[in-house]
Amino acid sequence: MNAPVDLAARRAALIAALAPLLPAHALLHQAEQTTPYECDGLTAYRQRPLAVALPETEAQVAAVLKACHRLGVPVVARGAGTGLSGGAMPHELGVTLALAKFNRIVSLDPLSRTARVQCGVRNLAISEAAATHGLYYAPDPSSQIACTIGGNIAENSGGVHCLKYGLTLHNVLRLRGFTAEGEPIEFGSEALDAAGLDLLALVVGSEGMLAVITEVTVKLVPKPMLARCIMASFDDVRKAGDAVAAIIAAGIIPAGLEMMDKPMTAAVEDFVHAGYDLDAEAILLCESDGTPEEVAEEVAKMEAVLQASGATRCQVSADEAQRLKFWSGRKNAFPASGRISPDYMCMDSTIPRKHLATILLDIQQMEKKYGLRCANVFHAGDGNLHPLILFDANDPDQLHRCEQFGAEILERSVALGGTVTGEHGVGVEKLNSMCVQFSTEEREQMLALKRAFDPAGTLNPGKQIPSLSRCAEYGRMHVKRGLLAFPELERF
Repeated sequence: MNAPVDLAARRAALIAALAPLLPAHALLHQAEQTTPYECDGLTAYRQRPLAVALPETEAQVAAVLKACHRLGVPVVARGAGTGLSGGAMPHELGVTLALAKFNRIVSLDPLSRTARVQCGVRNLAISEAAATHGLYYAPDPSSQIACTIGGNIAENSGGVHCLKYGLTLHNVLRLRGFTAEGEPIEFGSEALDAAGLDLLALVVGSEGMLAVITEVTVKLVPKPMLARCIMASFDDVRKAGDAVAAIIAAGIIPAGLEMMDKPMTAAVEDFVHAGYDLDAEAILLCESDGTPEEVAEEVAKMEAVLQASGATRCQVSADEAQRLKFWSGRKNAFPASGRISPDYMCMDSTIPRKHLATILLDIQQMEKKYGLRCANVFHAGDGNLHPLILFDANDPDQLHRCEQFGAEILERSVALGGTVTGEHGVGVEKLNSMCVQFSTEEREQMLALKRAFDPAGTLNPGKQIPSLSRCAEYGRMHVKRGLLAFPELERF
């Protein structure tokens, strides 16, 4: 049996080691100081760290990492705390490395269409800085007004325009940061290619488990001359799902292709008054951008496909103000849900586009099964689901049912040929679901990669990759609950 941990003694030793490395105001350890860092956007799970370090220079980051490595203290890097899977939830015996002060745009080169930015720069701030050159940074997660580029790197964030312009991975050239031991390290290159293995693709989306990133070089793209958005209404969710597949099958790659069901459009319309059709069972937002001629041709093609797929109404934005209004509804789906429920848990999985309607209808049955409401919004173009399960965290039974509801959505996504995450990461939220999707051998390979970068396992431990014992216990619970059958869990 493990001896109880003396938290006070551990904290004292840690503070003694870190205090000489940071200004007094940059080291927090009192309960009232560390409480604001106890969770990220997944507020259902909370944990205070032993201390919070707020370095202001890369030298301080390296020094903190070296001290923590020497003491065997876990380190959890944190950006703006807008993540939705608990990836930045602190370790109770560790340090939260808050990188919000790394908020400087180092350089912006309009000729090479690149920008070098520190990890704490807000996503939207990059586009604001590049706007004078007619450029912008394409990935646009709904939290872009607040989320940082470092957090985007950790989760490989997308956004409503990721179908045409790609995820974070497709828009990043180079990363610079530090290993768990505090040694400098770089990934990728500002050249067309980098020598050696493509470790850039490995680190983007690794949830802060392989390295602490402090500087990022991103690609910038020209702002399109024109953009128009179609709002298409459907009286049946299956017709809307089939329309998504039909658009892609027609060889059209919209700049954005989003789907919302009736409960979500009702919540959003009451919040931002975007002009959504409240009678529709589902709406699609389909955007085209480019030259005026390209946009006119593509909008006409998309309207034809939508109408052939059973759209009851198609409205094309008349001007830029209306286009932004249409998108404001989609971008505000999460805060709108917060107005109609004490709490919500935003799930994140990805399925083949052809099964969009199937999963929506399945979720409707799960609402009855678990006695909870669910509003749905999708990055429909790439099959990335964001069901928002509405519940009251003050009621332990509702939280339990919400967890089971979310787990079943993820398992159903895997059964339909998808994955347990699209852009929110695994964090602590989806550890059990990783047991469903990946075999013991596959998870061991992931752990081997983790050990190659972080032999001591101090960077963001307990996230993303579940232990064998955890999966064994989940397997026993899974079988007992009589849920979906998966070969990996049948071994238990």
